[in-house]
Amino acid sequence: MKIKVGVFFGGNSVEHEISVITMNQAISSLNPEKYEIVPIYIAKNGVMYTGDDLLDLYSFRDMEVLLKRCYKVAVVNDGKGVKVVRTPAPWIGKRVLNTIDVAFPIVHGTNCEDGTIAGFVTLLGLPFVGPDIMASSIGMDKIMQKKVLKESGIPVVDFHAFYSVEYVKDDEKILKEIEDKIEYPMIVKPGNLGSSVGIKKAKNKAELEEAIEFAMEFADRVIVEKAVEDLKEINCSIIGNQAESEASVCEEPFFSDEILSYTDKYIGDGKTKGGTIGGAKVSVKGGMKASGAKAGETQFSNKKIPADISKEKTEEIQKLSKDVFNILGCNGVARIDFLIDKKTDKVYVNEINTIPGALSYYLWEASGKTFEQELDEIIELAIKRQRDREKLTFSYDQNILAMQGGSKGSKGMKK
Repeated sequence: MKIKVGVFFGGNSVEHEISVITMNQAISSLNPEKYEIVPIYIAKNGVMYTGDDLLDLYSFRDMEVLLKRCYKVAVVNDGKGVKVVRTPAPWIGKRVLNTIDVAFPIVHGTNCEDGTIAGFVTLLGLPFVGPDIMASSIGMDKIMQKKVLKESGIPVVDFHAFYSVEYVKDDEKILKEIEDKIEYPMIVKPGNLGSSVGIKKAKNKAELEEAIEFAMEFADRVIVEKAVEDLKEINCSIIGNQAESEASVCEEPFFSDEILSYTDKYIGDGKTKGGTIGGAKVSVKGGMKASGAKAGETQFSNKKIPADISKEKTEEIQKLSKDVFNILGCNGVARIDFLIDKKTDKVYVNEINTIPGALSYYLWEASGKTFEQELDEIIELAIKRQRDREKLTFSYDQNILAMQGGSKGSKGMKK
């Protein structure tokens, strides 16, 4: 009997389209002999849809036509399982369209990857792929993530964080705090966004003010970090859970500007039909391919696998990756991004991506694991976690409100 995998994607996020692309890549590698895919598309207004047309990336070119061919749905637990039901309920025809055994959130960014979807499927009682609510929230929150990692002894660059309302109230105070703590140049980021959205570099006070104003357009908190000027960026992926994890080979992304931008990550030179994701070309049908590579390495359009670093540095980064994954309590597959200061050879953790674009499949293929094997593994991890959770006590069978001698009205209430 096939496992029904509810693939949740889309969402109210600036990374909405990237989620759609990642979903298309993943479903093409799920074994059809083992899994039945139940697509759950979350539109930008929060409405959920299901339908076979959602499995075709090309259909997303005309959203109006696509959504007319799909059903508006709700996902509910009716006590007998998790069902996908039409909403509003039809006068004629079946209301229950499908059931879900395992949730597979393939979402990126705020209102999605930040624990929102993890909380929703947890409430439904579904096993789900990826990090739990806490790991998702901390993984998405650049500020909290930096604080947790620094407290745990993980190397991170100097940083200063603040709320937008604080800056509006007294910008000179915040600017002084930043300049007293961090030297120029600096990197300014929204506190909880991914895909390099809202990020700018500042080399002086005027540029710092401009960068802060820009970051505030995307989030209510801002983080300012010391920029590593002569840097090498290295990424590593991890698969596993808190008990056991495995590190991939490392990759070295290349970028056209001082900051790896959204365009560098997903658009490339702008000539690729369908764009790029994870540096790999994406066609409208979701195919991905790498450009010419030397023997023993994979050369994507903007990255090198394995990275051009020593064995010792690779092992250092792989260990740090596993440490970060464990400290944050992650599950499934994640990618950790690093900065190497080429002047000092010191490694800094930049950030974790708890649901990375393309699910970092290219790193695992370079490590000897096919995309299909990766997907099998993270679905198995989801099911195992649910079994472990079911052994824990979250509530008691007794109803204290029905017990004899219980209080009546407000007299028995503790003050």
